[in-house]
Amino acid sequence: MAVDKFSVEASHIMMFARSIGDGNQIYYDKEYAEAAEPGAIIAPPTFVQASAQFDSTYGLRPSMDGIGWMGSGSNPTSAIRREAPKTEEKDSEDGGRSRQSQGGGGLHAEQRYVYHRHPKVGDILTAASRPGESWERVGRRSGKLVFRESITEYRDQNGELVVTATSVGVTTERPVDQK
Repeated sequence: MAVDKFSVEASHIMMFARSIGDGNQIYYDKEYAEAAEPGAIIAPPTFVQASAQFDSTYGLRPSMDGIGWMGSGSNPTSAIRREAPKTEEKDSEDGGRSRQSQGGGGLHAEQRYVYHRHPKVGDILTAASRPGESWERVGRRSGKLVFRESITEYRDQNGELVVTATSVGVTTERPVDQK
């Protein structure tokens, strides 16, 4: 989940560091950062993942649809709550719980980052994603597990590779049995 292109700004770095509870001066104090090994304010580890916040289609953010949201405009309305789809209840062997499908689910299994250099203030990072490896395993309770990598490369304004992020997702053949 990354936007195609985003600017690395000092305020973004500082807010990200605060959000993860990291008070290291290298993330906000220019004089301290210039005297440190990197020589500039740098972004904390995993900062590039926040690039998804710059994408207007990011699925975990409420839709704007021309309506003020969380302080935007002069009359904020907050987020609009959407109702979950209704499912049909029926008696079954699982104690009355029914599922819309008998297929399994998917989940985020792993995230890895390789830093080729520190992202820093002034960088304009471009993200390009591609599929990586995939493999299968068999679980006792979920059946076949399919693992898939997604590799995102973040390059700076000069085309130099800055960070490589590898995400691994897993889907199950069937829902895990409740015991």
